[in-house]
Amino acid sequence: MAKTADYDLGEFTFPRGWFMVARTDEVSKKPLNLRYFGQDMVLYRGDSGRLVLMDAYCPHMGTHLGKNETSYVVMDNEHIDGDNIRCPYHGWQFGPDGNCVEIPYSPAPIPASACIRTYPVQEWGGSVLMWYDAEQGEPNFDPPELPQWEDPSWVQWKIEDLGELGQHPMEVIDNMADKAHLAPIHGSTNMEYFENEFNDHVIVQRLAAGHRTMSETQMINDTWYTGPGILLSRIEGDYPSLMMISNTPIEDGLIRVFYGILVKGKNDIANEEDKAVADQFHEVSKAAFLQDFEVWFNKRPCLNVLQVIGDGPFGKTRIWYKQFYNPRDKAKDYQAQVNGVVVTRGTNRDNFEKSAAE
Repeated sequence: MAKTADYDLGEFTFPRGWFMVARTDEVSKKPLNLRYFGQDMVLYRGDSGRLVLMDAYCPHMGTHLGKNETSYVVMDNEHIDGDNIRCPYHGWQFGPDGNCVEIPYSPAPIPASACIRTYPVQEWGGSVLMWYDAEQGEPNFDPPELPQWEDPSWVQWKIEDLGELGQHPMEVIDNMADKAHLAPIHGSTNMEYFENEFNDHVIVQRLAAGHRTMSETQMINDTWYTGPGILLSRIEGDYPSLMMISNTPIEDGLIRVFYGILVKGKNDIANEEDKAVADQFHEVSKAAFLQDFEVWFNKRPCLNVLQVIGDGPFGKTRIWYKQFYNPRDKAKDYQAQVNGVVVTRGTNRDNFEKSAAE
């Protein structure tokens, strides 16, 4: 399993950005125990409805804040008090900012070091997103806009946890540039065009192609990553859809993958027939994505792409990706190297003969 250093991505082990960590319906006053970015964490919803995500261990004696069922702190329903959380071992209480606000048995001043790292979180499309930054800075870009989520004509996605993938996320991001895998893996046919656009913290893939089983006519597909962790893919057709894939680092070289698809129904308010179609889209689209999974499960790390004419811009994609593994004041340097549109040859619109003539 290759590590971040093996890919020569930058100074940090984990990338900066927004990442999915849970579904909103999983979060309650009972702390949800998570592990991401090499850290154990707890996620809970306070009495005000506020979401709180913090590292899991009490600084007093290292007790896990969430893994306890037998402490009287838990059994007396005092584990979450307002938006605060109590340690089940000695009752130390921490606010949603991670600072200790009470040591119930001691009159001594609260030590300045009695604090726990917290993370910015927000609800997005039925999920909880966290902001991770090794420099612990505030978010410097927003998650992608998602107006379809509030539109009653769209069937909301059912987020599915696809489990752990023992590959570095670099291997997943490579797909954005990988024109050549679309025919043998996904069944694309008669590709009209394939291009990428790099725009600061966003990378876009645009293509039009037929499909061996789904469509003989051209299907238009626009796909983009907002930062390193959240992909959206817009597909036009009789039922327009918007697919979501999120990859979140657990350890260096190990990620968790979430998947969902929004589908626009035929009615102003999606009915049961529209929902049935959306369920079919979910399974068909997931099956297509799992074709990539089978490859990722069974490949060795690709530290250097043996690139040939007809491949997409893997090099630029990896340069774009580096901005998230380095101090944010260096991001503009990487963006300047790649920003713009890159067309990949070997399609109807942009064939090899045209390339040779130019």
